[in-house]
Amino acid sequence: MGAVTRFDPVAEHERARAALRAVVLRLVRLMREVPDVNAASGVPVWTVGDVAAHLAGVHFAYSAGFTDEAVEWDAVLPPGNGPFGERIAAMNATAISLFDGEERARLGDFIAERSEMFLRVTEGLSPDTPVTAPWLGKDLPLTLAAATGLMLSESLVHGLDIARGAGRPWPIGADEASLVLGQSMPTMMPLGLDTAKARGVTIAFDLAIKSGPRLAVVIDDGTATVTRDAPPRAYDCRITAAPAAFLLVSFRRTPIWKAIARGQMRAGGRRPWLAMRLGELIGSP
Repeated sequence: MGAVTRFDPVAEHERARAALRAVVLRLVRLMREVPDVNAASGVPVWTVGDVAAHLAGVHFAYSAGFTDEAVEWDAVLPPGNGPFGERIAAMNATAISLFDGEERARLGDFIAERSEMFLRVTEGLSPDTPVTAPWLGKDLPLTLAAATGLMLSESLVHGLDIARGAGRPWPIGADEASLVLGQSMPTMMPLGLDTAKARGVTIAFDLAIKSGPRLAVVIDDGTATVTRDAPPRAYDCRITAAPAAFLLVSFRRTPIWKAIARGQMRAGGRRPWLAMRLGELIGSP
Protein backbone atom coordinates (compact mmCIF):
# COMPACT_ATOMS: atom_id res chain seq x y z
CA MET A 1 0.00 0.00 0.00
CA GLY A 2 3.00 2.31 -0.19
CA ALA A 3 5.46 3.87 2.22
CA VAL A 4 4.39 6.02 5.12
CA THR A 5 6.51 9.14 5.50
CA ARG A 6 7.07 11.55 8.38
CA PHE A 7 5.44 14.93 8.12
CA ASP A 8 6.17 18.62 8.53
CA PRO A 9 3.42 19.94 10.90
CA VAL A 10 3.47 23.48 9.48
CA ALA A 11 3.44 22.41 5.84
CA GLU A 12 0.70 19.85 6.45
CA HIS A 13 -1.44 22.39 8.28
CA GLU A 14 -1.14 24.79 5.35
CA ARG A 15 -2.25 21.99 3.03
CA ALA A 16 -5.21 21.31 5.30
CA ARG A 17 -6.19 24.98 5.19
CA ALA A 18 -6.03 24.99 1.39
CA ALA A 19 -8.07 21.78 1.24
CA LEU A 20 -10.71 23.25 3.56
CA ARG A 21 -11.09 26.31 1.34
CA ALA A 22 -11.42 24.15 -1.78
CA VAL A 23 -13.89 21.69 -0.21
CA VAL A 24 -16.11 24.51 1.08
CA LEU A 25 -16.26 25.97 -2.43
CA ARG A 26 -17.42 22.57 -3.69
CA LEU A 27 -19.88 22.34 -0.83
CA VAL A 28 -21.43 25.72 -1.66
CA ARG A 29 -21.88 24.69 -5.30
CA LEU A 30 -23.47 21.43 -4.19
CA MET A 31 -25.92 23.16 -1.84
CA ARG A 32 -27.02 25.52 -4.61
CA GLU A 33 -27.90 22.45 -6.71
CA VAL A 34 -29.99 20.79 -4.00
CA PRO A 35 -33.57 20.60 -5.31
CA ASP A 36 -35.24 19.88 -1.96
CA VAL A 37 -33.74 20.67 1.46
CA ASN A 38 -36.41 18.48 3.06
CA ALA A 39 -35.23 15.37 1.22
CA ALA A 40 -33.69 12.52 3.19
CA SER A 41 -29.90 12.72 3.54
CA GLY A 42 -27.14 10.21 4.12
CA VAL A 43 -27.81 10.58 7.87
CA PRO A 44 -30.97 8.55 8.60
CA VAL A 45 -32.49 10.97 11.13
CA TRP A 46 -31.64 14.19 9.26
CA THR A 47 -32.90 15.86 6.11
CA VAL A 48 -30.51 17.52 3.67
CA GLY A 49 -31.40 20.84 5.32
CA ASP A 50 -30.63 19.43 8.77
CA VAL A 51 -27.18 18.33 7.62
CA ALA A 52 -26.52 21.77 6.14
CA ALA A 53 -27.68 23.43 9.38
CA HIS A 54 -25.35 21.19 11.37
CA LEU A 55 -22.46 22.18 9.10
CA ALA A 56 -23.34 25.84 9.51
CA GLY A 57 -23.19 25.37 13.28
CA VAL A 58 -19.77 23.72 13.03
CA HIS A 59 -18.25 26.51 10.95
CA PHE A 60 -19.82 29.15 13.16
CA ALA A 61 -18.53 27.54 16.37
CA TYR A 62 -14.92 27.23 15.25
CA SER A 63 -14.77 30.70 13.75
CA ALA A 64 -16.41 32.25 16.84
CA GLY A 65 -13.54 30.92 18.95
CA PHE A 66 -11.20 33.41 17.26
CA THR A 67 -13.47 36.46 17.21
CA ASP A 68 -15.06 38.73 19.78
CA GLU A 69 -18.45 37.04 19.39
CA ALA A 70 -19.84 35.88 22.72
CA VAL A 71 -21.42 32.43 22.77
CA GLU A 72 -23.26 31.27 25.90
CA TRP A 73 -22.10 27.67 25.75
CA ASP A 74 -23.46 26.91 29.22
CA ALA A 75 -26.95 27.54 27.86
CA VAL A 76 -26.38 25.10 24.99
CA LEU A 77 -24.41 22.24 26.48
CA PRO A 78 -25.26 19.83 29.32
CA PRO A 79 -24.02 20.98 32.76
CA GLY A 80 -20.53 20.03 33.82
CA ASN A 81 -18.14 18.13 31.61
CA GLY A 82 -20.53 15.33 30.71
CA PRO A 83 -20.12 12.48 28.24
CA PHE A 84 -18.84 13.33 24.78
CA GLY A 85 -21.91 11.94 23.04
CA GLU A 86 -24.30 14.06 25.08
CA ARG A 87 -22.37 17.23 24.36
CA ILE A 88 -22.32 16.56 20.62
CA ALA A 89 -26.04 15.73 20.60
CA ALA A 90 -26.86 19.00 22.38
CA MET A 91 -24.69 20.97 19.98
CA ASN A 92 -26.34 19.33 16.98
CA ALA A 93 -29.86 19.95 18.26
CA THR A 94 -29.09 23.62 18.80
CA ALA A 95 -27.55 24.08 15.35
CA ILE A 96 -30.49 22.45 13.60
CA SER A 97 -33.01 24.58 15.48
CA LEU A 98 -31.10 27.83 14.86
CA PHE A 99 -31.16 27.53 11.08
CA ASP A 100 -34.71 26.85 10.00
CA GLY A 101 -37.26 27.91 7.42
CA GLU A 102 -36.09 30.43 4.84
CA GLU A 103 -32.64 30.66 6.44
CA ARG A 104 -31.81 27.22 5.04
CA ALA A 105 -31.88 28.60 1.51
CA ARG A 106 -28.68 30.57 2.17
CA LEU A 107 -26.80 28.12 4.38
CA GLY A 108 -24.18 27.59 1.70
CA ASP A 109 -23.30 31.28 1.71
CA PHE A 110 -23.26 31.31 5.52
CA ILE A 111 -20.86 28.34 5.65
CA ALA A 112 -18.61 29.99 3.07
CA GLU A 113 -18.53 33.23 5.07
CA ARG A 114 -17.74 31.54 8.39
CA SER A 115 -15.15 29.21 6.87
CA GLU A 116 -13.37 32.13 5.23
CA MET A 117 -13.51 34.05 8.51
CA PHE A 118 -11.89 31.11 10.32
CA LEU A 119 -9.12 30.90 7.72
CA ARG A 120 -8.54 34.64 7.77
CA VAL A 121 -8.29 35.09 11.53
CA THR A 122 -6.06 32.02 11.97
CA GLU A 123 -3.70 32.78 9.10
CA GLY A 124 -0.07 32.62 10.21
CA LEU A 125 -0.84 31.04 13.59
CA SER A 126 1.11 27.99 14.71
CA PRO A 127 -0.60 24.60 14.23
CA ASP A 128 -0.12 24.12 17.99
CA THR A 129 -2.17 27.21 18.87
CA PRO A 130 -4.74 26.15 21.50
CA VAL A 131 -8.40 26.28 20.51
CA THR A 132 -11.38 26.39 22.85
CA ALA A 133 -14.05 23.87 21.84
CA PRO A 134 -16.37 23.34 24.84
CA TRP A 135 -18.76 21.17 22.81
CA LEU A 136 -15.98 18.56 22.62
CA GLY A 137 -14.95 18.94 26.24
CA LYS A 138 -14.22 21.86 28.53
CA ASP A 139 -10.72 20.65 29.34
CA LEU A 140 -9.86 19.21 25.94
CA PRO A 141 -6.41 20.36 24.71
CA LEU A 142 -7.47 21.00 21.11
CA THR A 143 -4.95 22.52 18.70
CA LEU A 144 -5.55 24.70 15.65
CA ALA A 145 -4.29 21.86 13.44
CA ALA A 146 -6.87 19.50 14.92
CA ALA A 147 -9.63 22.11 14.59
CA THR A 148 -8.77 22.67 10.93
CA GLY A 149 -8.78 18.93 10.34
CA LEU A 150 -12.14 18.59 12.07
CA MET A 151 -13.70 21.32 9.93
CA LEU A 152 -12.34 19.60 6.83
CA SER A 153 -13.66 16.26 8.07
CA GLU A 154 -17.14 17.62 8.76
CA SER A 155 -17.27 19.33 5.37
CA LEU A 156 -16.17 16.21 3.48
CA VAL A 157 -18.32 13.64 5.27
CA HIS A 158 -21.46 15.75 5.55
CA GLY A 159 -20.94 16.96 1.99
CA LEU A 160 -21.31 13.30 1.06
CA ASP A 161 -24.49 13.08 3.15
CA ILE A 162 -25.98 16.05 1.30
CA ALA A 163 -24.88 14.71 -2.08
CA ARG A 164 -26.46 11.34 -1.41
CA GLY A 165 -29.75 13.02 -0.53
CA ALA A 166 -29.58 15.26 -3.59
CA GLY A 167 -28.47 12.54 -5.98
CA ARG A 168 -25.25 14.38 -6.80
CA PRO A 169 -21.63 13.12 -7.02
CA TRP A 170 -19.27 13.94 -4.15
CA PRO A 171 -15.76 12.54 -4.62
CA ILE A 172 -13.39 12.52 -1.65
CA GLY A 173 -9.75 12.66 -2.69
CA ALA A 174 -6.97 10.64 -1.09
CA ASP A 175 -5.04 13.79 -0.15
CA GLU A 176 -8.10 15.37 1.50
CA ALA A 177 -8.82 12.23 3.51
CA SER A 178 -5.16 11.85 4.54
CA LEU A 179 -5.16 15.40 5.90
CA VAL A 180 -8.24 14.67 7.99
CA LEU A 181 -6.74 11.47 9.39
CA GLY A 182 -3.42 13.07 10.24
CA GLN A 183 -4.71 16.35 11.63
CA SER A 184 -7.78 15.29 13.59
CA MET A 185 -7.76 11.54 14.34
CA PRO A 186 -5.16 11.71 17.16
CA THR A 187 -7.65 13.96 18.99
CA MET A 188 -10.98 12.46 17.94
CA MET A 189 -10.35 8.72 18.21
CA PRO A 190 -9.76 8.79 21.99
CA LEU A 191 -12.96 10.86 22.40
CA GLY A 192 -14.92 8.22 20.51
CA LEU A 193 -13.77 5.37 22.76
CA ASP A 194 -16.53 3.27 24.31
CA THR A 195 -14.99 3.13 27.77
CA ALA A 196 -17.35 0.39 28.98
CA LYS A 197 -16.43 -1.93 26.11
CA ALA A 198 -12.76 -1.03 26.45
CA ARG A 199 -12.57 -1.82 30.16
CA GLY A 200 -10.11 -4.66 30.68
CA VAL A 201 -9.04 -4.56 27.01
CA THR A 202 -5.41 -4.05 25.96
CA ILE A 203 -4.71 -3.87 22.21
CA ALA A 204 -2.07 -1.97 20.25
CA PHE A 205 -2.96 -1.17 16.62
CA ASP A 206 -0.51 0.00 13.98
CA LEU A 207 -2.65 2.05 11.60
CA ALA A 208 -0.85 2.73 8.32
CA ILE A 209 -2.58 4.96 5.77
CA LYS A 210 -1.39 4.67 2.17
CA SER A 211 0.95 7.61 1.43
CA GLY A 212 -0.34 9.23 4.60
CA PRO A 213 -0.09 9.27 8.38
CA ARG A 214 0.95 6.35 10.55
CA LEU A 215 -0.88 6.18 13.86
CA ALA A 216 -0.25 4.07 16.93
CA VAL A 217 -3.68 3.42 18.46
CA VAL A 218 -3.29 1.91 21.93
CA ILE A 219 -6.30 0.85 23.98
CA ASP A 220 -5.49 0.04 27.58
CA ASP A 221 -8.18 -0.78 30.15
CA GLY A 222 -10.76 1.87 29.26
CA THR A 223 -8.41 4.51 27.85
CA ALA A 224 -7.10 5.20 24.35
CA THR A 225 -4.10 7.11 23.06
CA VAL A 226 -3.33 7.86 19.42
CA THR A 227 0.23 8.87 18.56
CA ARG A 228 1.53 10.02 15.22
CA ASP A 229 4.91 8.61 14.11
CA ALA A 230 5.28 6.72 17.38
CA PRO A 231 8.63 5.16 18.38
CA PRO A 232 9.02 1.47 17.42
CA ARG A 233 7.06 -0.95 19.60
CA ALA A 234 5.29 -4.31 19.42
CA TYR A 235 1.78 -4.21 17.93
CA ASP A 236 -1.00 -6.76 18.11
CA CYS A 237 -2.56 -5.82 14.77
CA ARG A 238 -1.59 -3.78 11.74
CA ILE A 239 -4.31 -2.14 9.65
CA THR A 240 -3.28 -0.85 6.23
CA ALA A 241 -5.86 1.28 4.44
CA ALA A 242 -6.49 3.69 1.60
CA PRO A 243 -7.21 7.12 3.15
CA ALA A 244 -10.71 7.82 1.80
CA ALA A 245 -11.82 4.26 2.55
CA PHE A 246 -10.66 4.47 6.16
CA LEU A 247 -12.30 7.87 6.60
CA LEU A 248 -15.67 6.60 5.34
CA VAL A 249 -15.48 3.37 7.34
CA SER A 250 -14.59 5.36 10.48
CA PHE A 251 -17.66 7.55 10.03
CA ARG A 252 -19.92 4.58 9.22
CA ARG A 253 -20.55 5.82 5.65
CA THR A 254 -19.08 2.69 4.08
CA PRO A 255 -19.33 -0.81 5.59
CA ILE A 256 -15.96 -2.31 6.41
CA TRP A 257 -16.68 -5.46 4.40
CA LYS A 258 -17.03 -3.36 1.26
CA ALA A 259 -13.66 -1.64 1.81
CA ILE A 260 -12.03 -5.05 2.39
CA ALA A 261 -13.68 -6.56 -0.69
CA ARG A 262 -12.38 -3.67 -2.81
CA GLY A 263 -8.85 -4.17 -1.53
CA GLN A 264 -8.89 -0.80 0.24
CA MET A 265 -8.26 -2.19 3.74
CA ARG A 266 -6.38 -5.20 5.04
CA ALA A 267 -5.20 -6.52 8.38
CA GLY A 268 -1.89 -8.11 9.35
CA GLY A 269 0.45 -8.51 12.28
CA ARG A 270 0.45 -11.11 15.04
CA ARG A 271 -3.31 -11.03 15.62
CA PRO A 272 -4.96 -9.69 12.44
CA TRP A 273 -8.45 -10.77 13.53
CA LEU A 274 -8.40 -7.96 16.10
CA ALA A 275 -8.84 -5.39 13.32
CA MET A 276 -12.63 -5.64 13.65
CA ARG A 277 -12.37 -4.64 17.30
CA LEU A 278 -11.13 -1.16 16.43
CA GLY A 279 -14.50 -0.12 15.01
CA GLU A 280 -16.31 -1.76 17.92
CA LEU A 281 -14.27 0.07 20.54
CA ILE A 282 -13.96 3.48 18.86
CA GLY A 283 -17.08 4.89 17.27
CA SER A 284 -17.85 8.05 15.33
CA PRO A 285 -19.76 10.97 16.91
